[in-house]
Amino acid sequence: MQTLDPLSLRLFLAVVDAGTIAAAAQREHIAAAAVSRRISEIESSIGVRLLRRTNKGVVATEAGERLRTLAHRALHQIDDIVVQMREYSGGTSGVVRIVANVSSIVQFLPRDLQSFAVLHPHVRIELDEKPSVHVVRAVAGNAADIGIFTSLPHGYAIHTMPYREDHLVLVAPPGHALLQRQATAFADVLEHEFITLPVDAAITLSLTRASNEIGRSVRVRMQVSSYDAQCLMIEAGLGFGVMPEAVARQHGLGFVPLTDTWAMRELLIAIRSPDALPEACRKLVAHLARA
Repeated sequence: MQTLDPLSLRLFLAVVDAGTIAAAAQREHIAAAAVSRRISEIESSIGVRLLRRTNKGVVATEAGERLRTLAHRALHQIDDIVVQMREYSGGTSGVVRIVANVSSIVQFLPRDLQSFAVLHPHVRIELDEKPSVHVVRAVAGNAADIGIFTSLPHGYAIHTMPYREDHLVLVAPPGHALLQRQATAFADVLEHEFITLPVDAAITLSLTRASNEIGRSVRVRMQVSSYDAQCLMIEAGLGFGVMPEAVARQHGLGFVPLTDTWAMRELLIAIRSPDALPEACRKLVAHLARA
């Protein structure tokens, strides 16, 4: 006997749990002599005694107790393999790594992933949030299977397709006179102080680019890491902000549409290659694209 097989391990555990070979044999519906032979083969294979006889039956030696722990662990892993493999017979299975920017996560992905999960319950999704510039880098570097990002120049050899569109708006503190406007250009509000997202966020890059084009700069009063924080600061009257219209509506904030062309943004799906995608990734990409 060169290796330990699952049946021998299960019989060994049965003997330790039952306390006698006879009781274990009866429980496992196998001859006592066959159980005894299996235990002897294990002891011969590993070169150590596993059971000690007493006047009441048998008990595990120190080595036997250690094997008991290891056997439970090994058999659980084997059972887990069986469960996971059976998932394939019931439909698509696997793990999909998604990296997405915050705009797609707060506006669109929750509903789209929920509807996908209903169709493919055995697919596990790992979702990570990163700025758009890091999303394309993660996909190109194989740190993610799928990326969702705001369209921007990137220079990476990746394949993209349309996902959704969003519209950026100017969000003002409650009661501010600017909220009476029907629309505004970003250049017309640069005298105000802004609450911005991190410098590598796609929106912040757009604001910086737009102000630089007219020889001005954005007056940043505070930089925050999320839309939630940005909305709270604006609501407290600490400054203005630029964010997707859907986010402003979710937080109940007043806003004015921006007339700038860059305020209408396209969100894209990014993958390395359509031909190299596993089945679970391929189905999720198709699901997102249909959205």
